[in-house]
Amino acid sequence: MKLQGYIAGMTWGFMGERGTWANTTAAFSMEQMSATTQVNWTAIAFSAMQKTAHSTEIPFWENPTVSDDEVKWAIHKARSLGLKICLKPIVNCSDGTWRAHINFFDKDVPCEPKWSQWFHSYNRYIIHYARIAEETGCEMFCIGCEMVQTDRRETEWRNLISEVRAVYSGLITYNCDKYQEDNVSWWDALDIISSSGYYPIHDWELQLDRIETVVMEYNKPFFFMEAGCPSRTGSSAIPNDWMLVGNPNESEQAEFYRTMFSACEARSWVQGFMLWDWPAVLYPQEIAPTNDDYCVFGKEAESVVAEHYVSKTREFVDVKESEIN
Repeated sequence: MKLQGYIAGMTWGFMGERGTWANTTAAFSMEQMSATTQVNWTAIAFSAMQKTAHSTEIPFWENPTVSDDEVKWAIHKARSLGLKICLKPIVNCSDGTWRAHINFFDKDVPCEPKWSQWFHSYNRYIIHYARIAEETGCEMFCIGCEMVQTDRRETEWRNLISEVRAVYSGLITYNCDKYQEDNVSWWDALDIISSSGYYPIHDWELQLDRIETVVMEYNKPFFFMEAGCPSRTGSSAIPNDWMLVGNPNESEQAEFYRTMFSACEARSWVQGFMLWDWPAVLYPQEIAPTNDDYCVFGKEAESVVAEHYVSKTREFVDVKESEIN
């Protein structure tokens, strides 16, 4: 299976807790996302919670993780809207530690938590949803997101990829964190390279130059599994900081998107975006000017995204038609 066409995507549902999907509110959210941003893909994203960065058990079957029925509902809803789907299970820490800091000793020490214990639990988590992705026909499956300290554990990741391929027949990717594209040594085992594109507005060319060397080395398709910027003054300079203090600023968010799209337009190897993000429970459209989060609903950036996506998907159709003729 190969990647076909441009990924004009948006991440949907992240931070959703059990009971917040599979209802009219969530359905309205996804319908609005599809209608206003002109996406052709969505990443359905959700979290399971381990207690701390050094815990070895990921109880994905418990609250607050959305239920399997809710995950299947979201997949079927996206399919009804004509969207291709990447299923994206994520692990987070309930004590607030960012998942990039999940880490253990490289050598086993008695009475200390171990990588082998953590990967045993993580593999169980990921394989569970890989089976659901196969059952529901998801076109893509993401095996991990921004797990920076785990990236060096090449043997364990290659083993997980093999286990996923045994139960899932679609495209497989891993969402590495920003600045980490050249630190992953096992891209060859995956179908697609993807990363989080939270780069400062004036740094895109430099970072794209760096990423390009990785894409050329591995000769794999590439897209940004995450990318975006809060609608907040100062966020375009540090778009990964969701805690940054600043006033609501639609124009700054829109300019970030224009700059990012323009820089990536000149790089044919950038095959799309799964922008961050679109919640299952939308804020009322009338308060969009005062909302300072990543979501573009009702904001100036919404039309920037839609125009770019229409242009890129139309471009792909034109190329296919010229090949046929």
